[in-house]
Amino acid sequence: MRIITANLNGIRSATNKGFLNWMLTQNADVICLQELKAQATDMTPDMLAPAGYLGYFHYAEKKGYSGVGIYCKNKPDQVIVGLNAYSVGDILSDMTDIDAEGRYLECQFGNLSVVSLYLPSGSSGEERQTFKFSVMSRFMPHLQALKASGRDVIVCGDWNIAHQEIDLKNYKGNKKNSGFLPEERAWMTQLLNDVGWVDVYRKLHPNDTDACYTWWSNRGAAYEKNVGWRIDYQVATPSLAQKAIQTSIYKSERFSDHAPLIIDYAL
Repeated sequence: MRIITANLNGIRSATNKGFLNWMLTQNADVICLQELKAQATDMTPDMLAPAGYLGYFHYAEKKGYSGVGIYCKNKPDQVIVGLNAYSVGDILSDMTDIDAEGRYLECQFGNLSVVSLYLPSGSSGEERQTFKFSVMSRFMPHLQALKASGRDVIVCGDWNIAHQEIDLKNYKGNKKNSGFLPEERAWMTQLLNDVGWVDVYRKLHPNDTDACYTWWSNRGAAYEKNVGWRIDYQVATPSLAQKAIQTSIYKSERFSDHAPLIIDYAL
């Protein structure tokens, strides 16, 4: 089973740059998308359902903003749009403000759940960083419930957190910046070490540095100089993570400021 996750920074822009054409050459079973920046009325037939795939989406209420999607070859048994729609596990917090931004979509296939996730960025200022911390706090119990559900689960997406120093080029200069704050890194450590999820890329490549990046700023020739961050992940329950056999980050073409993360699982 091949799963791809890709932040498109606008599905219309990425499509114009060849993303869908490339995607159809990959023989992926599931493709998770983030940052659609589109509403249903903006989507072309090819964007809604590329050849051989079904498409499911969680659009943000705000036009041209956020949004996630999933393309899959097989029809899911269930599609869960947003966290407030979730019916398994104990979610005690109101997720309405998160769902308004189109940040969570889950497709269930038998005992397998595939989630497309777009955690907020806090880089634009204190207000958004406060919101990011709120989302992280409310989302952790859901991740704990998913882990305890007995299902095979993989959460794909842009987490907007570089976990370790090897996950970004200039870690010394970013210790006070959103995406590499001590609180964010500790949250990710809790998820992996205490709750027991597995960062699949790091399982396969525990020591990768420069080769691991999935996002580059549009400023200062960051891409050309490979001054990047690893903020796109596939995080899986342990039994599923054990079946991961190979991974790659596609950089031969640029569809957005992120690169697609591809992982193959022996299922």
